[in-house]
Amino acid sequence: VQLQASGGGSVQDGGSLALSCEAIGEPFKWNTMGWYRQGVRSERELVARVASVGTPRTNIADFAKGRFTITKDNAKNTVYLQMNNLKPEDTDVYYCNLREVYNDYQEYNYWGQGTLVTVSS
Repeated sequence: VQLQASGGGSVQDGGSLALSCEAIGEPFKWNTMGWYRQGVRSERELVARVASVGTPRTNIADFAKGRFTITKDNAKNTVYLQMNNLKPEDTDVYYCNLREVYNDYQEYNYWGQGTLVTVSS
């Protein structure tokens, strides 16, 4: 599986951006797909993800709630992240992730190329 991400860029404080990521190939049926972000001096952190099965299907970081929306087109194996009311602290490199979950003990992560989101004040 390969992940092809697009979107990102630069906006002013309060602006909006959209990211998309397509999984090319045949993802394992039980998976989560979403976005993480990482700055120069920070660890990679979850932004939002959506699961192929289970309840709830979506998991959104507290800092993203109310501002970011994640959706998925299962037919296209594509996940979308709509980011509204962006703040300077959202400036980071955003990475698409596909996590295949085989059982309680085994999983595999695919990562897309990072895409830079810059929010200026």
